[in-house]
Amino acid sequence: MLLTRIKGPRDLDRLSQEELTQLAAEIRSFLVDAVSKTGGHLGPNLGVVELTIALHRVFESPKDKVLFDTGHQAYVHKLLTGRQDFGGLRTKGGLSGYPSRAESEHDVIENSHASTVLGWADGLAKANEVLGRDDHHVAAVIGDGALTGGMAWEALNNIAAAKDRPLVIVVNDNERSYGPTIGGLANHLATLRTTDGYERFLARGKEILERTPVVGKPLFETLHGAKKGLKDFIAPQGMFEDLGLKYIGPIDGHDIEALESALQRAKRFSGPVIVHCLTQKGRGYTPALEHEADRFHAVGVIHPDTGLPVKTAAASWTSVFADEMVKLGHERPDIVGITAAMLHPVGLNKFAEAFPDRIYDVGIAEQHGATSAAGLATGGVHPVFAVYATFLNRAFDQVLMDVALHKCGVTFVLDRAGVTGDDGASHNGMWDMSILQVVPGLRLAAPRDAEQLRAQLREAVEVKDAPTVVRFSKGVVGPAVPAVGRIGGMDLLRGPAPEVTRPDVLLVSVGAMAPMCLEIADLLDKQGISTTVVDPRWVKPVDEALAPLAERHRVVVTVEDNGRAGGVGAAVSQALRDAGVDVPLRDFGIPQRFLDHALRKEILAEIGLTAPDIARQVTGLVAKLDGRFDSEPAAAVD
Repeated sequence: MLLTRIKGPRDLDRLSQEELTQLAAEIRSFLVDAVSKTGGHLGPNLGVVELTIALHRVFESPKDKVLFDTGHQAYVHKLLTGRQDFGGLRTKGGLSGYPSRAESEHDVIENSHASTVLGWADGLAKANEVLGRDDHHVAAVIGDGALTGGMAWEALNNIAAAKDRPLVIVVNDNERSYGPTIGGLANHLATLRTTDGYERFLARGKEILERTPVVGKPLFETLHGAKKGLKDFIAPQGMFEDLGLKYIGPIDGHDIEALESALQRAKRFSGPVIVHCLTQKGRGYTPALEHEADRFHAVGVIHPDTGLPVKTAAASWTSVFADEMVKLGHERPDIVGITAAMLHPVGLNKFAEAFPDRIYDVGIAEQHGATSAAGLATGGVHPVFAVYATFLNRAFDQVLMDVALHKCGVTFVLDRAGVTGDDGASHNGMWDMSILQVVPGLRLAAPRDAEQLRAQLREAVEVKDAPTVVRFSKGVVGPAVPAVGRIGGMDLLRGPAPEVTRPDVLLVSVGAMAPMCLEIADLLDKQGISTTVVDPRWVKPVDEALAPLAERHRVVVTVEDNGRAGGVGAAVSQALRDAGVDVPLRDFGIPQRFLDHALRKEILAEIGLTAPDIARQVTGLVAKLDGRFDSEPAAAVD
């Protein structure tokens, strides 16, 4: 096999065009076989095989910087840079599903949030200029979906300002991000895809006009002089050229020879150049091409021949939200949905099918989505903006200054909150409950099970004068966790025995941590430590009933699937201080560090966020309060 002979990018230089075509076929077969066993981003990588080969033939990585936005399409790049062991893809100790500096000197950007690559490219090109590195080049690959993000256009504005600073922008145009790309830019790119090129028109026109007596040649020269206006009519790449960017394309993104030719021309140019490549997401794999929703953007473990899942998926948090949104849509005609290019991943596809006139896909533009939601709310409707928890970070200013400051009734639904695991550091939703704590008036719910998700979503959309947030985990929703009582607005999940006058521990369980907290209570009970477990349901603001309840206990413990700094534990601690309640408090959550990819349960074990770990520490704390400092009780919880 040719693929096994590729240990680095320069090994591609020795291959003929025939061999390169064979290599592309081998890579596709490898990807289908490998990713079907582990899960991962299959469709995007099948679409960039030839493009990645051409990039590494033309540019000399790592001296030249080849950058990917968002990085989920870098599997081919990994294969061509010496990483062909995909057996542990996206698992602990295995390859990351995104570029990783720890893996290779050929990887640059680890942040897998979209629309950032052009900012990186601008900075790297400027650094080359400052340091006089004339023999260094920067090539940035950005999808047509990522180009819908505002950051991309901020960067283009700066890149275009330097007419003599070399930088190659490769637009990987497959008409999709997760699903089909939408918006004005998408329409413009569609026009570029489907319109015959100017040069072809001009060449044919020259041939005809030069055979025309007397007026032929002068007319041709006039048309050539009017080139800009004619180009906009025949092949309207003028939008890019108006910015000052040289445009090459569209190029067949599966023709290696044509790609190399275009990239070589772009590389030789002394300023910024856009190379517009047309690719097909899922190319070469029939099940992906027939999957209209997202062309197998991301898959779990599948049968390679059929593309069907190996296991039937249980009900997920996302599916519970999806079904409840449809019910709400039927009940309330004022409810609308907003997504940032992730209609299916966040579960708004069912709402879109039922109410096609009440769904808005803003593209990869979370900031715009939040501010547009403020406008919708001001106009009299109630928007529900569903987004991954990690991506709401990008719209913080808009949540604060546009939605909250103006007291707009907008509901943000945060999917994939907490530790998500296999997508790595940038996809863990571990910051939302910290950054949102500082937003005045905002109310934040953390449902513990499917029933509470449905109930708290309904409560959220009833709020008309403030932003509300409902956050839930990735994956399968667990069994119902029934309440045994109510204290203020909090659910009592477990109370101490009736004869206990002052229980030892008040355990504050946040969201999906409820089953773990009940397990902790069981372990503490075996040590003779009495425990009350409450679920605040709405963690912001802190329930007024919590402080008097805490005062009746010896220790308060909070457990959350969020960063410890500024999270729910910190908010509860401040609320107790404000109420003059002087009770020891221990907060358990995610440490403030970037977590490597692994299974969720592996990460929780690594950071000590498990029932035995927490029970051991709480047992030790109670022992100190009792004046007992031996470690025997703590050891027994194992």
